[in-house]
Amino acid sequence: MSAITPIGVLSSVVLDCPDPQALAEFYRAVLGGVLEPDDDDWVDLILPGGGLRIGFQRAPEYAPPVWPGDDGAQQSHLDIAVGDLDLAQRRLLDAGARLVDAEPTFRVYLDPVGHPFCTIH
Repeated sequence: MSAITPIGVLSSVVLDCPDPQALAEFYRAVLGGVLEPDDDDWVDLILPGGGLRIGFQRAPEYAPPVWPGDDGAQQSHLDIAVGDLDLAQRRLLDAGARLVDAEPTFRVYLDPVGHPFCTIH
């Protein structure tokens, strides 16, 4: 396989939501990092290490993705590596996540506005 010259470097993943500050606070509790609000419509969470960031963008008519869904409505999700699935579950539920599926090696949650994400071991 030959090397490919990249066009660019991924700098952020952006989640639409009704309240960027609130959802950014949730993910800061989950992942750590530093919040950088731009205005009432945008907040960045700079993840530890300073490279990747998650952006939270106000979407006035936000509708959560459907999970599970066979119609493609989920669109995307985050996978979060954890050392202890049970401990992570307790902390995530306390932070406002909702557990929707539990398997031996991963758990599926919805964040406070309905975006799916998984913890993996």
